[in-house]
Amino acid sequence: MSTPLAASWVQDPDTISILYLIAVSMFVYGLMGLRGPRTAVRGNRVAAVGMAIAVVATFLLEGMGNWALIAAGLVVGTVIGVPAARQVKMTAMPQMVALFNGVGGGAVALIAWAEFIETSGYEGLELTFVIPSLLAAIIGSISFWGSLIAFGKLQEVLPGRPIGAGTMQQPLNLLLLLVAAGAAVWIAAGGDAWWLMVLVLVAAALLGLFVVLPIGGADMPVVISLLNAFTGLSAAAMGLALSNSALIVAGMLVGASGTILTRLMADAMNRSIPSIVAGGFGGGGGAVAGAVGAGEHAGTVRSTSAADAAIQMAYAQQVVVVPGYGMAVAQAQHAVREMADELERRGIDVKYAIHPVAGRMPGHMNVLLAEADVPYEQLKEMDEINGEFPRTDVAIVIGANDVTNPAANTNPQSPIYGMPILNVNEARAVIVLKRSMNTGFAGIDNELYYDPKTAMLFGDAKGSVAEITSELAAL
Repeated sequence: MSTPLAASWVQDPDTISILYLIAVSMFVYGLMGLRGPRTAVRGNRVAAVGMAIAVVATFLLEGMGNWALIAAGLVVGTVIGVPAARQVKMTAMPQMVALFNGVGGGAVALIAWAEFIETSGYEGLELTFVIPSLLAAIIGSISFWGSLIAFGKLQEVLPGRPIGAGTMQQPLNLLLLLVAAGAAVWIAAGGDAWWLMVLVLVAAALLGLFVVLPIGGADMPVVISLLNAFTGLSAAAMGLALSNSALIVAGMLVGASGTILTRLMADAMNRSIPSIVAGGFGGGGGAVAGAVGAGEHAGTVRSTSAADAAIQMAYAQQVVVVPGYGMAVAQAQHAVREMADELERRGIDVKYAIHPVAGRMPGHMNVLLAEADVPYEQLKEMDEINGEFPRTDVAIVIGANDVTNPAANTNPQSPIYGMPILNVNEARAVIVLKRSMNTGFAGIDNELYYDPKTAMLFGDAKGSVAEITSELAAL
C-alpha cells in the first residue's frame, strides 16, 4: 500500500468512526468495571485505553494542525497531572477529584470560546451547532468555578461554613442565570460581539461561585457528584456541537452516572437536591452554641482506655467498625486493618459499616479501606448492616459524627431529623474514637456520645487503634 493511499485510508471518515465506536465501547465496559473494587482498576485501565484511541482518532481528523501546540499541551498536562495524582494523600482525594473535575468543565468552556472566536461569532453556522456550544459554555463555566469553591472548602482555604447573601442569594443566582441565558440567546439570534460571549462566561462563572459558596461542608459529597454531572453534560453538549460521537457518549456517561449518584447521595441525607443547592446547611465541624441533639444524657460522657477497649473486643463475637472522615484525617485505615486481623485471629467476626455520605466524597471510605486491602465482602452498606447492630457486641466508631447520630431518628427539632443513619446505638456496646468532643459538619452534638453504653477513647485515631491492637496481642 503506497504512502498516500495509506494516509487516505487512515483519515477516511469510516476509519475514524470505527475507532470512535471502539473507544465508546471501551468507555461503557470500563464504567461497568467500576461497580466493585475487584474490577475497578481494570475498568479504569480499559476506559483509559479507550480514551487514548479516541484522542488518536481525533488527531486523524482533517484540519488538525499546530502540532507543536498540541504536543506542548500534552506535555504540560502530563507533567502536572501524573505527579499530582500519584502523590496526593488519600485524605486529599476529594479535593483532587473536585479540582480535576473542574478542569474538565473549564476545558469545555474554553473550547466554546475558541469556536466562537474561530467562526467570527458563529457566523453562518446552524443553530444545531450554536445552541449546544453555548450550553456547553454556560455549564462548563459553572462547573469550573463551582469546583474551585468546592476545592477551597475541602482544602480549608475557604471556610467550610455556608457563605451567602442571605435572602438575596436566590434572587442573585436567578439574575445571573438570566444574564447568561439572555446573552446566549442574543448570540444565537445573530449577535457576534465578542463581549457577548465574555458576558456568557463571566455570568456563568459568578453563578458557579455563588451557588457553591452558600453550601456547607456537610453537603460537599453531593456537590462534588453534582458538579461532576455538570462537567459530563457540558462535554456532551460540546460533542453535539462538534458532531463528535465519542465526546457525546463519554459526556453522557459521566453526566448520567453523576446525576444518579447525586440523587442517591441526596436520598441518603434525606434532603432534596434543590434544598442542597439552596445552601445554608453544615457548619464545617466547629462547635456550635446551643446545638440540638445531646438528648436526655447531655453532659455525661464516659471515657475509656485502649486496654479496656481491647478487653471488650476480645470477648466479643461480632465487632462492627464504623469509619468516618476522622479515620481519613488520621490515615488510620492500615492500623484498622491490622486491628481487624488481630480480632479475626481470635475467631471474632469483623464487619465495616459504610454510610453513603461518610467522608468528603462519594465512596471515600470504600477507597480508603480498599487501599488497606480490606476484603470487599466485609464492607457493608447502610441498609445491609443496620440489621446487624442488635447482634453486634461492640461497634467501634472511628471519626464518624453525623452519620451515627440517633437524633436523626428521635429528635424532630434536630437539623438532621429524618436522615438515614447507621444505627450504631443498637449495638450492645459502643466505642467512639475522636480527638475531642467537637461536632461534625452538621454542627450539632451527637446523642450517641452521651449514651450510657458508649465509651469515648480520645486521641489520634491511628495511634489509638494501634494501641488497641497492641493490647489485643498482649491478652
